[in-house]
Amino acid sequence: MPPTLPPTLGVILAGGLARRMGGGDKPLRALGGRPLLAHVAERLRPQVAALVVNANGNPARFAAFGLPVVADGVPDHPGPLAGILAALDHAAAAHPGLDWVASVPGDSPFIPTDLVARLHAARQAAGVPLACARSGGWSHPPIGLWPVALRAELRTALLAGERKIDRWTARFGCAAAEWPDQPVDPFFNANTPAELAGAELLLHARPAAS
Repeated sequence: MPPTLPPTLGVILAGGLARRMGGGDKPLRALGGRPLLAHVAERLRPQVAALVVNANGNPARFAAFGLPVVADGVPDHPGPLAGILAALDHAAAAHPGLDWVASVPGDSPFIPTDLVARLHAARQAAGVPLACARSGGWSHPPIGLWPVALRAELRTALLAGERKIDRWTARFGCAAAEWPDQPVDPFFNANTPAELAGAELLLHARPAAS
């Protein structure tokens, strides 16, 4: 992580049920001969002080990535907010010097290499505690920046039934960091087999350094 950034833990959200992909672990599907998760980790790891995967079930299936696996701490797979809370709890317990968590989905292989820096810049400029990514005028709430200090509030909201990220972030203020969505949307995510095939085409079409 660049020394000028506030201490940040990265989390790759891989705890979804992948219904539109036909079930199983969507981030373990192959893209360019490697798991989607490998592409995401490769781009996020240099931007953060530590990196974890949020996933439920047997963590051994992610052993090849050499990353800690943190499971949801609330029951019934309530969605991305539960994975974010798991990362906030992990940061507080295992990395007390890391005050921020940056989250990305495990099916977004093209995330920007300046994502964390620009999320921090956006929330600092706006004077709010939260930030999320936008591209082409569309928000991507799971791709965001979260202060560890808000984990108690997030737990309370989840236990009360909150599931929508943008509704929860609106309580505190959430800045947007904007990217263009052309020629390739950096937040393209592969939710279906057809989208995964599209990601394969994009992978070979985009410049190697982008």
